Amino acid sequence: MAPVISVSGLSKTYPSGFTALNKIDLTIERGEIFALLGPNGAGKTTLISIICGIANPSGGKVAVGGHDIITDYRAARSLIGLVPQELHTDSFETVWATVSFSRGLFGKPKNPVLIEKILKDLSLWDKKDSKIITLSGGMKRRVMIAKALSHEPQILFLDEPTAGVDVELRKGMWEVVRELKSAGVTIILTTHYIEEAEEMADRVGVINSGRIILVEDKATLMQKLGKKRLTLHLQQKLDAIPEVLAPYQLALAEDGWHLSYDYDTRVERTGITSLLGDLRNAGIRFADLETQQSSLEDIFVSLVHQS
Repeated sequence: MAPVISVSGLSKTYPSGFTALNKIDLTIERGEIFALLGPNGAGKTTLISIICGIANPSGGKVAVGGHDIITDYRAARSLIGLVPQELHTDSFETVWATVSFSRGLFGKPKNPVLIEKILKDLSLWDKKDSKIITLSGGMKRRVMIAKALSHEPQILFLDEPTAGVDVELRKGMWEVVRELKSAGVTIILTTHYIEEAEEMADRVGVINSGRIILVEDKATLMQKLGKKRLTLHLQQKLDAIPEVLAPYQLALAEDGWHLSYDYDTRVERTGITSLLGDLRNAGIRFADLETQQSSLEDIFVSLVHQS
């Protein structure tokens, strides 16, 4: 099956000479949740803006559902729903009017049954007659999603969708995203909340300085790049790590009661068995131990640092 979005050699250079995107190649599969991660200024919003037809590329090609975003703009844009990072709504309109008007902008006929369903799915039905200005930040964010869904897009872009949203609303929005995916909507998510990508995504892309530095299935990424940390809870406080243990590159906690050892899960020999033996020979006893898998955030920080 052909990808729903295909990006080839995409570049964006501003008149000032600043290169925001540098020969980006990327494909998004139909029906997946794709998380695009990157630090501020990495190029995430620029990439989304070009795919959605808001900004013009300096070079390269983008196709959405097989439609070129330049030569077949209207067909490409009709497939896309966009929830931008900034909240842009008419503050003095009602929720119902705002979402209904958004559908009309795409030349779609009125469909009050659909608008009602969208508002109910997003827990906005009881606010349908409220003016936007009276809503909380989290509710305004939901209105933005409702607007983006009003013309029944096949692809939904969520640019930092939970920025400024409290934890409870954030989890509620995750549920909405899952339901959209189950309905066949392709979702592209940019976020600086790493736990969102870890919770939601099928695949993860990392962008830095205008370049895609990695695209990988989330589970495979965790398996390939993830390291584990062994933490030893000592029976007696340790002032310094004995020189004989230097090859293990152990870390001693500031309080002197914990030793940490990082090891690679991909290698045949982790060194744990020999470490425990050398600890015993050095007269260091521990009361307990635990292991912890590297998080996606650890991997992300490492990748960005390497690039």
